[in-house]
Amino acid sequence: MRAVVIVLAKAPEPGRVKTRLCPPATPEEAAELAAAALLDTVDAVAGVPGAEPVVALTGRLAGAARSAELMAALRDCRVVPQRGDGLGERIAAAHVDTAALFPARPTLLVGMDTPQASTVLLAACLDRLCSASTDGVLGPATDGGWWAMGLRDPRSARLIAGVPTSRDDTGERTLRALRDGGLRVDLLPELTDVDTAADALAVADAAPAGRFAAALARCPAFVAAS
Repeated sequence: MRAVVIVLAKAPEPGRVKTRLCPPATPEEAAELAAAALLDTVDAVAGVPGAEPVVALTGRLAGAARSAELMAALRDCRVVPQRGDGLGERIAAAHVDTAALFPARPTLLVGMDTPQASTVLLAACLDRLCSASTDGVLGPATDGGWWAMGLRDPRSARLIAGVPTSRDDTGERTLRALRDGGLRVDLLPELTDVDTAADALAVADAAPAGRFAAALARCPAFVAAS
């Protein structure tokens, strides 16, 4: 079954992304880290066999770190604008808007904060999603949120539009909302989002060959302070 992988992304503009990394990072360094994470994620998604890559984007790439590299990476992706008042609404809208582009295909949405999520892992997540025994998949994050959500019917994303985000029980609430809506939901492997300095170091260790790890290595004050 052909599917779509969506990257929910924010243009890595200094002062607007990864602000919890400052300090020890400067706003410019934090934006570089965010850009590297997004590039790693787009690469991983683009490599998934049989999957269409879509980026749901907010912000201006023109003012972002590594803007030329990002624009080149997104040429092979369908890019749709994010819409909605809160993060839950934006996530739901990204599924629905993608389904309008690619009807009748399952959708797997990931953020840009887990650059350690490889092509192999994403392909395995899609295999789980497309099995006959499930209606959806959810990847829990170590901070209590989630890093990936897949739906066989993207319209089901409406079930999570009102779930509060950025809480230590967001993942639990999201899973409950999906299951209370009648969906059979399987859990994916747990990953760490890049939110704090400790998270950044852990993620770089998990994917030492990626752009994110290379960008982190160029921030000696950040690494030393962490």
